[in-house]
Amino acid sequence: MKNKKLLLWAITSALAGFLFGFDTVVISGAESKIQQLWSLNGTMHGLAISAALWGTVLGSLFGSIPTAKFGRKNTLIANGLLFLIGALGSAFAWDMWSFFTFRFIGGIGIGISTIAAPLFISEISPAGDRGKLTGLFQFNIVFGILMAFFSNFVIIKIAPETTAWRWMLGIQVVPSVIYTLMCFYLPESPRWLIVDKKDEAEGKRVFALINPKMSAKEIDDLVISVKESALKDTNKTQAGKFFCRRLRYPILFAFLIAAFNQLSGINIILYFAPRLLGLAGMENPVTASVALGVTNLIATFIGIRLIDLLGRKTLLFIGCIGYILSLSVCTYAFFHYDELKVVSAATNTANAASKLIDMDAKVIYFTPEDKVKAEQDFMQAKQELVKITSETKYEGTRATFDGLNVVEIRTQAQEISAKASAALGEVSTVVLVCMIVFIASHAIGSGTIIWVFVSEIFPNDARAKGQSLGSFTHWIFAAGLTLVFPMAIANFDAGYIFGFFAFMMILQFLWCTFMMPETKGKTLEQIGAELSAK
Repeated sequence: MKNKKLLLWAITSALAGFLFGFDTVVISGAESKIQQLWSLNGTMHGLAISAALWGTVLGSLFGSIPTAKFGRKNTLIANGLLFLIGALGSAFAWDMWSFFTFRFIGGIGIGISTIAAPLFISEISPAGDRGKLTGLFQFNIVFGILMAFFSNFVIIKIAPETTAWRWMLGIQVVPSVIYTLMCFYLPESPRWLIVDKKDEAEGKRVFALINPKMSAKEIDDLVISVKESALKDTNKTQAGKFFCRRLRYPILFAFLIAAFNQLSGINIILYFAPRLLGLAGMENPVTASVALGVTNLIATFIGIRLIDLLGRKTLLFIGCIGYILSLSVCTYAFFHYDELKVVSAATNTANAASKLIDMDAKVIYFTPEDKVKAEQDFMQAKQELVKITSETKYEGTRATFDGLNVVEIRTQAQEISAKASAALGEVSTVVLVCMIVFIASHAIGSGTIIWVFVSEIFPNDARAKGQSLGSFTHWIFAAGLTLVFPMAIANFDAGYIFGFFAFMMILQFLWCTFMMPETKGKTLEQIGAELSAK
């Protein structure tokens, strides 16, 4: 990248992705203390922890309004303030509802950032660099996730136990302030200046800064192409309407790539990696899951480097192949090896027993309703383990819990899990390798492409609303799958879950092969004209 100013502007805007990733994960280190501090039952605890997620859904739904009306730059600055208010307020929250409010505010900032940041980068980037510059947003999301885990690890070591959770949430104030201040030095999107603000002179000036090697005539021609594109859009009978025949293909493509992004199972595997690896018999699933995080970061960087070289469609095609192979192997493993089913059932039983033991010892906070639910989960898990060890071809230790107390049942379940894991041999390693391949496939493919592709495929007059549609679809599917997964894994074999995600990726493969357009090397005006004219 020879234009250092352009690179700095792209990095600045992409820092919104860092705050997005950081905020998404940082709550993991604080949630248990929050439940105990304010004596929250299961429902209220879930509501408090999911507050940012619902703010994100709202921000992604309505974020196109300020982005289109007030400009990309001003919206990015406002995002920074929302991040700052959310982090500061959450750190000093005095009860559950104040905590919910401030987390919700921060979530709104995240939702809007997934619209404004990729949109801004896409609109300031030359066609040949647009992929890798817009892809910086996804790279920063992944980097923010890793830094959140590291931050929580450090804080829990040095901060007092009673206030550590406040420091975990409050530390986000630092990057929020840095990001907000840096945003003041951004230029406005030249396309927004020309199309929405009608400030051709300023738009021309910014285009000249972005493309310093262009002659004055080339800059004038670029401005004319933007104006002509906007004029064509406004002359169409359906101008001003978003859900219309003119935009049917961009709308469909934005929805599909955002939906498939989550239907790959990426959030499930990232959020529940230790549990899934534990079900696969890994002796130290938490440590093994670190490999997934490192893989995600490295592969995202590779995807950014390749996106303008190979193109969006080619990268997604490669990602689909990796998805299908890795998920199919995992599906086969969980269906074929009875030992995996035993490990899964034994792990669930041991975890359910541990929860009851902790409740009896008052190690964790719980309500009467929580205790009843924990007892029901324990009975169900125990029955499932007895069933699996007696009705399958499993040749290991059978579960017999007659006359045993909860502690003894936990011990037996742990022993059964350990023996079944040992019997698996290399199968556990194969599952781990498949998950690493899955993460790499996502990072190189859909993870890198989604924000780039959605920001490209709509014409100038509908780009903000199009980005909002893609972002909203992404977050709705993310929220839905995250809510459903705990129930699904408790009631269905893991093989069914991996099989479902594999089937979804086969559908994405078919869409990518036969319908997805290639946008590499084309101007935004060319892409918008081609897709809206179909």
